[in-house]
Amino acid sequence: MVTNRLNAPNLDAVFAALADPKRRAILERLADRDATVGELAEPFAVSRPAISKHLAVLERAGLVHRFAEGRVTRCKADPAPLEAASAWVERYRAFWVERLGALARYLEQEEET
Repeated sequence: MVTNRLNAPNLDAVFAALADPKRRAILERLADRDATVGELAEPFAVSRPAISKHLAVLERAGLVHRFAEGRVTRCKADPAPLEAASAWVERYRAFWVERLGALARYLEQEEET
């Protein structure tokens, strides 16, 4: 397997983690500040174990880390894995912008003839 920054081994895990709206909402909350599992579960109509499962997916993707703070476990967002995902999306955005531009130029030429 060829691995570079655009084909990172956990890129699939990052996109899979981002595919769920609850996990995206958890990341948004953690972007503002660290939080406990209970704090993260508050706005959702799901149990703490369900939130813990979502956190496990985010942890496998490297997007969230849990750490002990006294007797409480807190969660912290780690945006670093998003850089590889962003680079991948940007690479293909640029590719399609160029291809669609070429198609538009071709179609304009065809209309003129």
